[in-house]
Amino acid sequence: MRIIPAIDIIDGKCVRLSKGDYNTKIIYNENPLEVAKQFEAHGIQYLHLVDLDGAKSSKIINYKILEQIASKTALKIDFGGGLKSDADLKIAFESGANQITGGSIAVKNPDIFLNWLNQYGVDKIILGADANNKKIAVSGWLEESKEEVIPFIQKYNKQGIQYVICTDIAKDGMLEGPSFNFYQEILASVENIKLIASGGISTFEELPKLAQLGCEGTIIGKAIYEGRISLKQLEQFILNN
Repeated sequence: MRIIPAIDIIDGKCVRLSKGDYNTKIIYNENPLEVAKQFEAHGIQYLHLVDLDGAKSSKIINYKILEQIASKTALKIDFGGGLKSDADLKIAFESGANQITGGSIAVKNPDIFLNWLNQYGVDKIILGADANNKKIAVSGWLEESKEEVIPFIQKYNKQGIQYVICTDIAKDGMLEGPSFNFYQEILASVENIKLIASGGISTFEELPKLAQLGCEGTIIGKAIYEGRISLKQLEQFILNN
């Protein structure tokens, strides 16, 4: 299972929210590159970079941060937040993203999203299936759609999607543990997906459980920043797996 730390960006700074609420913002570091370099120094190879300003404003904003991290580390970055047009996608890939995550766009404009999938291939495009009460949330989680999570993933899986990031918003940033049962349900309902668990990771012991369920990766945010899981522990996990 891949370990994928998260860096969320507001105003160029590394922040975390609770349950996606922008009013709960905590700034952890003024310099996201510094944080990325720390991850890399501990054997981490992947990074989940989210442009929270972009998610709110419906266009890519913090691509300079992406460019900086991509050019000054060897981390493989998946980038999301506000990618709504072909131009946004072009900027993201040109700025050094290895993969991009499309969430709101997959709900609101499936034609564009499917076009990206055909144009860039299944290894480059991740489906963001962020869940609020098992329904897909969009626009930086400020809106809930009518789409049920599992049928939504199944629909895109039939179109070729392999990578899916699923965040249970009720758990995100709460440090109360991830939605094991929900992930189990998804993996039992959709074949051949690479499910990346996100939201609620709070202790190191949860990681082997997610690996056992069959998650392909897990995104860890606040647990690292709050010192609940050390980079040393993650380094050890990577070495042993």
